[in-house]
Amino acid sequence: MRFRNGMWLPIEGKRTEYAEDIYTITKRPSGLSLLCPTKHIRSRGDTLNLPTVTIDIEAVFDGVLSVEVTHWSGAVSRGPHFDLFPEGRPQGDASISVSAKGTTLRSGSVSATVHPDQHTFDIRFHATDGSKQLTSLLNRSVGFAYSPVPDTPVQLDNMSNFDHYIFTQTTLSVGETVHGLGERFGAFNKVGQSVILWNNDGGTSSEQAYKNVPFYLSSRGFGIFIDTPDEIQLEVGSERLCRVQTSVKGQRLKWYLIYGPSPKEVLYKYTTLTGRAGRVPSWSFGLWLSTSFTTSYDEKTVSSFLEGMAARDIPVEVFHYDCFWLKAFHWCDFVWDQRFDDPKGMIARLTSSGLVKKVCVWTNPYLGQASPVFKMAAEKGFLLKRRNGDIWQTDLWQAGMGLVDFTNPEATRWFASCLESLFDTGVSAIKTDFGERIPVDDVAWYDKTVDNSRMHNFYSFMYNKVVYDALQKRYGKSEAVVFARASTAGCQRFPLQWGGDCESTAEAMAESLRGGLSLGLCGFSFWSVDIGGFEGYPSPWLYKRWVAFGLLTSHSRLHGSNSYRVPWMIDADEAGEQSCTKTLARWTALKARLMPYLYAQAAESIAGGLPLSVRAMCLEFPEDPTSWYLDRQFMLGSRLLVAPVFEETGEVEFYLPRGNWTDFFTGQVRVGPGWIKEIHNFDTLPLYVRENTVLVMGKEGERRTVYNYLEDVEVRLYHTTAGDEAQLVDSEGNERGTLQIGANNTVIGKELLQGNSKIQVISGH
Repeated sequence: MRFRNGMWLPIEGKRTEYAEDIYTITKRPSGLSLLCPTKHIRSRGDTLNLPTVTIDIEAVFDGVLSVEVTHWSGAVSRGPHFDLFPEGRPQGDASISVSAKGTTLRSGSVSATVHPDQHTFDIRFHATDGSKQLTSLLNRSVGFAYSPVPDTPVQLDNMSNFDHYIFTQTTLSVGETVHGLGERFGAFNKVGQSVILWNNDGGTSSEQAYKNVPFYLSSRGFGIFIDTPDEIQLEVGSERLCRVQTSVKGQRLKWYLIYGPSPKEVLYKYTTLTGRAGRVPSWSFGLWLSTSFTTSYDEKTVSSFLEGMAARDIPVEVFHYDCFWLKAFHWCDFVWDQRFDDPKGMIARLTSSGLVKKVCVWTNPYLGQASPVFKMAAEKGFLLKRRNGDIWQTDLWQAGMGLVDFTNPEATRWFASCLESLFDTGVSAIKTDFGERIPVDDVAWYDKTVDNSRMHNFYSFMYNKVVYDALQKRYGKSEAVVFARASTAGCQRFPLQWGGDCESTAEAMAESLRGGLSLGLCGFSFWSVDIGGFEGYPSPWLYKRWVAFGLLTSHSRLHGSNSYRVPWMIDADEAGEQSCTKTLARWTALKARLMPYLYAQAAESIAGGLPLSVRAMCLEFPEDPTSWYLDRQFMLGSRLLVAPVFEETGEVEFYLPRGNWTDFFTGQVRVGPGWIKEIHNFDTLPLYVRENTVLVMGKEGERRTVYNYLEDVEVRLYHTTAGDEAQLVDSEGNERGTLQIGANNTVIGKELLQGNSKIQVISGH
């Protein structure tokens, strides 16, 4: 949303008022309240017929300040509201001091200083120790706007004719970059972009996003969390090039400034606010195979796919039944299609055969009117209504479908009971698709206190929470797995998420990676992608490149729209070491071998609010300016660097930060910083191990995802020195101890290892 035509002129159709003075500063126990008139007050007469803006700055907890801007405080603060501090609020440490520099509010390591001159609008956010200036609110940076332009204030007696916006403009420093804001598929650095935070089903090749998260990370060591699920419009150096403008409709805007100073510390504090991912079971890291979307399948088809994978030495941990396990036009009434006359027996036969461990099914929060369940749900008030009392319905997606109203506790309990019936058949995981197309106009929620616009994004939180809670209730706290598409702030608590509908192109693979990188910088620990692309028919070379990428993300799923993704259907079951089948088998086995490392890193990622994979390079190397621009590579945990190959020729260019890096496959050592060019066949890609790494892996030839992560393992030492260490966990996620490097590369704690475990020095200083 833009409010100016260049620097000097107002934009047509909007009237903007700016806070000009800081007239009074009121001290409160944990903060400051600033009364800010919209013109300079030189005399008593200037206080008449004049709007003011109130700015409340609060010390929240160490390193975190909140800023709330209000025009008319009498406006009702409608829900829903983000569920903050789900694990409890940390103790704050606020203090206020006054000096020649102004009035300073301290919240541990971060402070805000208000300029001492009433007529100088200047609020600086900085490290308390004075080591760094973070951002500022300067002249004409806080205010509100009307659209259309009122001719006289009397017209505002009836606000139904006007939209009211409130906004802030925080300063952008020279060279500063901005990242995050959910799963965004465009340029990794958001400076220069206009961003609208509004969940949409727009695919990966658009400015829209399935997962809009009102949080961004700055390269200057801080983050901003905007505390509203409503539509937010940001101009990130795109209206005023030196500022980030945040605007919302309404009378209030609240955001939190979160100081690190490192980006990892920022994410830790941000996820203290909004929550951290739950632990996911080790089996979920294995390969997931789908029926694909519109493909025709039955029990025989499913069995043939799994038998084919087993015959080709490709273990499948989870089989996923996509939409057409349900009857056409009935989605989603939780009733199996007549082709599956014995779903419980079918799932039992699959799992008892050893071909697959777990079964997942597709759901969405809609209900087609062709289903007999629709009438019952409508009569009981389980579906969203229009203002006149009709059921809200649409023909977009399923004919005449309604939307489950999760603001109705009875509807929520009913939906959970439907999930329980699925669990009774043997279903272990749920794909929570859709949840973005939530209407705003002409609707009336069961809970009359909620705002329609705020419900649009927040609905994804309610939807995923009810499914995740049901899974935890049935299977246990650490065994719940959802596979979600729509999300917003806080949905990281309900892992995991996948990247939505991408095309079968190299460009879409790169789009997906950019989306995953941005989402990971919003506290989401686990992420997946449709290997091979969702829309279209991947060529063999692209499928194989995507397999290598997809098996090095935290979770790996083969899924398509109108074509299957089993490897022998991609290249006509070609033989040879570079075939689709051999490539998939090789990368699936590598991920299985990496499980002792991955599962230990997963625990660290959850604890820190960090992405396991794909982890942006700037999280590990924030002092390297190049790392803030890298969007074609990522870290898998803290120790492994991955650069997917996007070219059919196998050519790839990537960046190594400072230090010694060892090629995982060849043992060759490269020294960073610098750009590297390589050419790879389909059995390798740039996979480099960071120096000072103790890498614990499964034994050569391991194919299982779940096994004893301490028995018969291989421990590789890469340029290790005294004090380097690796955490050991078992396949249940329990901490089992630490391997630590002593003098002369001795390994302390090796007695924790079992069986025929071995230690190898791969590269040394």
